[in-house]
Amino acid sequence: MREVDKVIAARLSSSVPLVSQVAQYIISAGGKRLRPALLLLMSGALGYTQAERFSLAAVVEFIHTATLLHDDVVDESTMRRGRPTANESFGNPASVLVGDFLYSRSFQMMVETGSMRVMQILAEATNIIAEGEVQQLMNTHDASLTEAAYLDVIRSKTAKLFEASARLAAVLAGSSAEVEKACADYGQAIGTAFQVIDDVLDYDGDAAEMGKNLGDDLREGKVTLPLIIAMQRGNEGQCDLIRNAIEVGATDNLQAVIDVVKNTGALDATRQAAAAQAQLAIDAISGLPDNPYTKGLLQLAASLLDRRI
Repeated sequence: MREVDKVIAARLSSSVPLVSQVAQYIISAGGKRLRPALLLLMSGALGYTQAERFSLAAVVEFIHTATLLHDDVVDESTMRRGRPTANESFGNPASVLVGDFLYSRSFQMMVETGSMRVMQILAEATNIIAEGEVQQLMNTHDASLTEAAYLDVIRSKTAKLFEASARLAAVLAGSSAEVEKACADYGQAIGTAFQVIDDVLDYDGDAAEMGKNLGDDLREGKVTLPLIIAMQRGNEGQCDLIRNAIEVGATDNLQAVIDVVKNTGALDATRQAAAAQAQLAIDAISGLPDNPYTKGLLQLAASLLDRRI
């Protein structure tokens, strides 16, 4: 990861000072760096140790960071990772345009690999992520959203870049189509589990630990699995409370909504859904070589279920 950080620092440079300033601001905020870590772990599991993995790990982090910049503008978010969002600090126009810079820089770096397959994977992933963002926007304040529709969005919006990160490692290693699919399946399942747990934390997390405001999803009218399950299990009054909160996008009754989500067992059911995805990830890589990197991938799947931030 230190090598990846060196690539990130070198490729964030721009002749336009504000570009570098905003990009450095969000990158330096830290974050979990799960996508580049996944690419490195999968590369190690497959025995690929060449330096190209560092550049592609930086590429997936740039793409992810660009989506964060744009997301925070769309969602009107004010806090991320315990400090003001870039749009809060620099304004919406700068955030959007620097997000565009990160996308275009990542595509410059893809071209440098000289691999049409790498470009195909990342171009498709970026396109699907954008579709997922638009679909999520269309789904806001829609209390009738189904679990299947919810999963479709998170597999596009979040899991697709995890999937691409894992698949890229297999491509770099020259793996068979069967192994490439297994890696991609692991990435998709891990990404899905990650987002499902993220949605749990919006109703059962600690704002100080997470570095963002509790109830942001509800304020933005996002219908997530805890709310869907709570409405399936709740009585008429509980369902009306959640439905109204979704449709209005208000957090005035946030504590009451949290109480319903907890009392109906929706949080436990959502955690079980995440655990099922984590098990799918573990099963997907059962045929990979037994080495410390593969063990790391298995530990990652298990640790996601315990995350608090």
